[in-house]
Amino acid sequence: MQTVLIVIHLMVVLALIGVVLIQRSEGGGLGIGGGGGGGGGFFSARGTANVLTRATAILAALFFLTSIGLTVLAGWGRGPTTIFAPAAQPGPSAPTPGATPDGAAPSGTVLDQLKGIQPAPSSPQVPQSQ
Repeated sequence: MQTVLIVIHLMVVLALIGVVLIQRSEGGGLGIGGGGGGGGGFFSARGTANVLTRATAILAALFFLTSIGLTVLAGWGRGPTTIFAPAAQPGPSAPTPGATPDGAAPSGTVLDQLKGIQPAPSSPQVPQSQ
């Protein structure tokens, strides 16, 4: 489902870029809005501007909808997580990086565990000769 929505989102993005580039700007831009001629026909400057403005608005709305849909799908099934509550360990397992030397799981919160970590030396130790 997420892949289908990503493909639709990319097609909407490309169409939106194209429609925006086709529009006639104050300085002319890449506009195709045909020059002279009277009346308010479809291919007149005014008719083309109205169609492109509506197309831009529709594509922008689709862009926002697909963006929100992708956001909802990305967060679907995720539960709230926290680093401050210790996780329950179901049984014996491999020692974790913060485990004590005897292999037991550390107790307390993350802050208590961080207090017990020894910092690495800032410079290499020079061997002493005897």
